Amino acid sequence: MTTSTPPGSARPVLTDPAQLIVALPYLLGFTPADSLVLLGHRPPGTGIGLIVRADLPPQDLFAYQAEALAPRFRAATHFGVTAVIVGGRAGPGGRPPFAEFVAELRRALSEHDLPLLHPLWTAAIEEDAPWACYRDQDCRGMLPDPRGTVIAAATTSAGLVSFPSREHVAALLEPRSPEAIVRRTALLGRAEQPPWDTEDVVSAAAAAVRAAFVRRRSGIDQLDDEQAVRLAYALTIKPVRDACLATAAPPGTGVALEAEGLWLSLVQELPAPHRAEAACLLAYTTLLRGEGALAGMALDNALEASPGHLLAQLLHAAWNHGTDPARLAGLAAGSEVDLGLEHTGDG
Repeated sequence: MTTSTPPGSARPVLTDPAQLIVALPYLLGFTPADSLVLLGHRPPGTGIGLIVRADLPPQDLFAYQAEALAPRFRAATHFGVTAVIVGGRAGPGGRPPFAEFVAELRRALSEHDLPLLHPLWTAAIEEDAPWACYRDQDCRGMLPDPRGTVIAAATTSAGLVSFPSREHVAALLEPRSPEAIVRRTALLGRAEQPPWDTEDVVSAAAAAVRAAFVRRRSGIDQLDDEQAVRLAYALTIKPVRDACLATAAPPGTGVALEAEGLWLSLVQELPAPHRAEAACLLAYTTLLRGEGALAGMALDNALEASPGHLLAQLLHAAWNHGTDPARLAGLAAGSEVDLGLEHTGDG
């Protein structure tokens, strides 16, 4: 499995190997284990672009894994790549493991005119874990506490969250109540028309979304079956969905964070294929905010719920290629529908 984090506007400048390693949980959104993490470098030399995480492969797949990952960094904005291997034990003399894998990565990247600038290893991303460089035997040490770094403070201040593991991120998207999902699948399957007794379906759908925001502001997070059905239909109406996309910008504002919480709740509350709409909205909001891990998992969730979903496919392609979130901002350009939510400048 891989996880991509697109380039964002809040990338740190990292030059010390130990500081870069302990920054990975905050760059990815979770603490990687038994992983390869590749970081693309952007001009002038210290900026970080695309970040890709993958599971460490077995030895017979070293070349295959390297050849699959290297092309993702050939965009002109990258002039080199750093590799961090997390996992395994050091060999004699503290020699880092997976040297053959590093050699395959160097070969695969060179085929795309990209040098492997800094291959690094650590046993785990935690305080006092050993780390080392593959090229210089004197380049080694023990990691500092990841929670005490500058990037930890910066990302926490920006509202970004680092989870203990990838599994903790995935658990956020699990159904809140499997029994409710079964009931709502049946209800949505029986309904032939939108559940509003009005010809102005767009206004009724917008009102349903607005009411969901009002409930959350009142501290009511869970939905009853009728509310879930109405919201499932509401998000399929394009002008309303476009208005929901618009809540993501500017990222990190009060409304954007409220919306992110609502979309996450709907992913937990709605059955397939209807939850695909909420998962797309969650992915878009988190992409703009720089939460690449959660965005990628939300898109996987959307495509699992509805494999042919066009917006999910578009966003997944952008995420998979490390598209700068700024280039996706046009999707939040607005809609003729006003949800009646006031944007605020607080993060």
